[in-house]
Amino acid sequence: MSIEKVTAHLEGFGLADRIIIPQRSSATVSEAAAALGCSEAEIAKTMSFIVNGAPIIIVMAGDSKTDNSKYKAFFHTKAAMIKPEEVESLLGHPVGGVCPFALPEGVPVYLDESLRRFEIVYPAAGTRNSAVKLTVSELEKASGAKEWIDIAKGWQEDGN
Repeated sequence: MSIEKVTAHLEGFGLADRIIIPQRSSATVSEAAAALGCSEAEIAKTMSFIVNGAPIIIVMAGDSKTDNSKYKAFFHTKAAMIKPEEVESLLGHPVGGVCPFALPEGVPVYLDESLRRFEIVYPAAGTRNSAVKLTVSELEKASGAKEWIDIAKGWQEDGN
């Protein structure tokens, strides 16, 4: 099961005790923020895309959206999200529980600059009703992030 894999992964970083299991769904940004008592922006939403036929993960702030032109400039292809029915088989986590931990070998994780403005963020922990409270630095280490990128829009003060 996905939560067990995530727990084991986070144990390796001394972070398993940070997993939160709210009494209600945290599958969407708004549900997660309500369940965890934080702002939607502090939810570290995990987006899953296909690039050159392979899955990738991008974690960004909950109040941001993918900027298609920035995405294309960085990845040299149009943004194509993984189809919901393929998410679990490609990433090992169900829709609503996708997180940047305990992924199949070779799935790269990118962190978006929209997260850097927070000390604490809340990514999912492998199920539709789980999250983990982490500093941005802990998220970077525990996710094994390949690099920081700038492909989000809508979160900056000027709205870009």
